[in-house]
Amino acid sequence: MHSSTGLTKVKALSSPTDPVAADIFELPFLAGINPDGDPVFESLEVELVEDTEDEVRLVRSPLLTRNLAAGDKLKVIDVSSAEYKLLRRSGNLSIRVFRQHQLDVLAENLTGEIEKLGGSLDKQTDRALVYSMHFSIGFQVIEELLSNVCKDYPDTVWYYGNVYDPEDGTTALEWWLEFEDQE
Repeated sequence: MHSSTGLTKVKALSSPTDPVAADIFELPFLAGINPDGDPVFESLEVELVEDTEDEVRLVRSPLLTRNLAAGDKLKVIDVSSAEYKLLRRSGNLSIRVFRQHQLDVLAENLTGEIEKLGGSLDKQTDRALVYSMHFSIGFQVIEELLSNVCKDYPDTVWYYGNVYDPEDGTTALEWWLEFEDQE
């Protein structure tokens, strides 16, 4: 099923008996460029913002697409070219954790700690975990948690997905400094 914006509807992830289950759609996002110069797309789940045809909210933080996190509100410009405009940040940080072996063991330890702080596990693959946590928890608290848990897994690396400029990967975006102004 397609919406008028070209979004492909997927099965809602919440319980079918849940009266507030949202219609979930998949939307392609440009995740980067491969070594051959071709675009790489990531399919992300979104929900339509109430009473709109072209505004969506990300359901979960992405694994590969930078500068976005769960709850961010976007305007769909062109689905076929994966163009969007960020309208409003949710305040969530996207945290990506990578490990080549026994990721499930790390996930068991880390996910519980993240959930205690109000965060959530948004995606798990064979080698990656994606979490969402609100920035108000504090960067220092989040970084200490990740460092403490990951020190027991020396082959683990983690990155913020929406804290640094996607162009250079080092310049802080500092959107959190103006977050209250977005409300």
